[in-house]
Amino acid sequence: MRIVTIVGARPQIIKASALSRAIRECFSDSIEETIVHTGQHYDENMSEVFFRELEIPLPKYNLAVGSGSHGVQTARMTEGIEHVLETEKPHAVVLYGDTNSTLAGAIAASKIHIPVIHIEAGLRSFDKNMPEEINRIMCDHCSTLLFSPTYAGYNNLLKEGFSPQLHDKATVNQPNIYHCGDIMYDNTLYFSRKVKSMHCKQDIYGKDFVLCTIHRNNNTDDSQRLSSIFRAIIEMSRHMRIVLPLHPRTKKMLPIMLGKDFVEVLHSNDNIDIIDPVSFLDMIYLETSASMIITDSGGVQKEAYFLKKPCIILRPQTEWVEIVENGNAAICDADFDLIVDKSGYYLENPPKDYPEIFGDGHAAEFMCKKILECI
Repeated sequence: MRIVTIVGARPQIIKASALSRAIRECFSDSIEETIVHTGQHYDENMSEVFFRELEIPLPKYNLAVGSGSHGVQTARMTEGIEHVLETEKPHAVVLYGDTNSTLAGAIAASKIHIPVIHIEAGLRSFDKNMPEEINRIMCDHCSTLLFSPTYAGYNNLLKEGFSPQLHDKATVNQPNIYHCGDIMYDNTLYFSRKVKSMHCKQDIYGKDFVLCTIHRNNNTDDSQRLSSIFRAIIEMSRHMRIVLPLHPRTKKMLPIMLGKDFVEVLHSNDNIDIIDPVSFLDMIYLETSASMIITDSGGVQKEAYFLKKPCIILRPQTEWVEIVENGNAAICDADFDLIVDKSGYYLENPPKDYPEIFGDGHAAEFMCKKILECI
């Protein structure tokens, strides 16, 4: 069977490594994978380096689309992906998550009747102001096989009219939906074992600290939200050390939104370590070493849970409702008081119970089996 995997952003490259590894180790005689990189993210530090580090084959195609408005970017990717699919003639297309690359792949494949396989199906924030929410809903409803990492995601699909009945040969009109566990749990287990044997690359490793990541444009491009978050970080730094790998977008917007004087105060704080973006393996090392994680990233929320770290969520909602309901994470949005109070509480009262709600670490193998059975 020939499949085309489409990626366009750092998280998708990371997720794709788990499926590629499963194919390489267990299904190399039955699945042939071609990788297409849309170039949605094109910075070497944020994209290409991960193919090498994550042991994933380099893309056969790079569409080099780059940035642009949602319409322009999605249109360019749809056109490029359609050309690739007409050339490769795969049996199915594999898509991850909820980016514009995901949407473009779903449109291109479904229009020429190539089955779509959506990994991370069923996730919902129930906020259609988020472009990701639109992307994931549209991709789900174009898909033939839908793999949901959680029961909440699976139940969302049932509520939207998908049938739990499974078909030997699934089609877009009779799709199969599965709760299979999270492919990123596969990766975190695999790579956390690797980083334990790595040498320390920065002097922050091994020390007691809180890890913080901020990159979402609703935080970086809103001066009031960004100010509230960073004032909270400064307040927390009076009692705890903060390590902050600074995303390029955040680095660019800080002086624009908060002024150069504020940025100088931030950089002069001895208890706040502002560092360059780190690789995935270094990020896993940081997460493993941290006492707590503060983030607006959906992926980092899960990684915190996988590694049994309490998490402060800098968003008004999360797709990973289970980690909040279980008390392992708290939604604080950009609320100064909530961020400070919940951070202090978690450091004093770290959660002890982390149920296995994201599967058994073999989601990618399950997916490969179902792809072979049902496409």
